[in-house]
Amino acid sequence: ADKELIVAALIHDIGDDLAPENHSQMAAAIIRPYVRAEVTWILEMHGVFQMYYYAHHSGGDRNARDKFKNHKHYEATINFCENYDQSSFDPNYKSMSLDDFYPMVKKIFSKTPYYYL
Repeated sequence: ADKELIVAALIHDIGDDLAPENHSQMAAAIIRPYVRAEVTWILEMHGVFQMYYYAHHSGGDRNARDKFKNHKHYEATINFCENYDQSSFDPNYKSMSLDDFYPMVKKIFSKTPYYYL
C-alpha cells in the first residue's frame, strides 16, 4: 500500500476512546487535510464496513455497507478493512516496528494541509 493508506491504518481507531460512536469520522477529520479523498472516505466509512465482521453477533446489520455498493471507494474500503483492520486481530500477524512507521507519519503530517470547503 502507499504511505497515505499505511498512515491511515495507523490512526484509523484514534478516536475510539473519545468518540466511540463516531470514531471513524474523527480519524477522517484528522487526516483529511493531508491525504487524497479516497483515503479520507475509507477512514470515514470503515466503522460501517467493519460491522460486516461482528454486527450479526449482537443483532446488528452486518450488510449495512451494502448501501454504498455503487460508491467508487466501496471496494477499496472493503480491502482496507480486510487487509488492515481485520488482520490486526490475528495474533500471528507480523507488523513492522514503530521505527519503520515514523518516517511515513512524519511525511504525511508535514505536508502543507489542503483546505476543503
